[in-house]
Amino acid sequence: MSITVKEVAAMVDHTNLHADATTADFQKLCDEAREYGFKSVAINTYPVSMCRKMLEGSEVLTGAAVGFPLGQTTIATKVAEAKNAVNDGAQEFDYVLNVGKLKEHDYAYIEDEMTQLVQVARDAGICAKVIFETCYLTEEEIIEAARIASRVKPDFVKTSTGFGTDGAKPEHVRLMKEYAGPEVQVKAAGGIRTWESAKAMIAAGATRLGTSSGIKIIEEMKAAGLQ
Repeated sequence: MSITVKEVAAMVDHTNLHADATTADFQKLCDEAREYGFKSVAINTYPVSMCRKMLEGSEVLTGAAVGFPLGQTTIATKVAEAKNAVNDGAQEFDYVLNVGKLKEHDYAYIEDEMTQLVQVARDAGICAKVIFETCYLTEEEIIEAARIASRVKPDFVKTSTGFGTDGAKPEHVRLMKEYAGPEVQVKAAGGIRTWESAKAMIAAGATRLGTSSGIKIIEEMKAAGLQ
């Protein structure tokens, strides 16, 4: 694969979504993202304004997780949380779709939810990513959710929260890429802890990587002699 260390770093959403994360942890996260040239920091909505200030003067985006990690809140609640994150300075957000409604094959609900959340991002001029949580889904359900995305056109569809029973798989990335269409990108997240696993996701079509192991991945690339 012909890809540089800098290009991979620019795909990484540097992540800390832990319940016990403190101000010092967020400062460390932001400092590391600056140092390594990561695309964004991925955090819950509470620390958004704080991290946006910590990242002032850098090109690192402040990203918020909405309806995280279960997706089992109402559409109105997710919309309100997304708007609050935008008001606090979020430059993109990842929301968890209602996995239960997708399992019920209530595709009209999933499309309505996606349309409303993507509209929040469009009104703010920022990026929206839709988390499928593929570990709970059949191939048919992944395809149907991706087809909905091909109509609604979020910026990204995303495999996983990292809090489910499994994480990203290359075959799911390929499926999402195929059915979401050329205007929607794929973010792989969950269980990406090595350069080998990151490389597999990129080869499958992912253009963004959600991981708390971004530094390890970059250092492995460097150790392998990649520039």
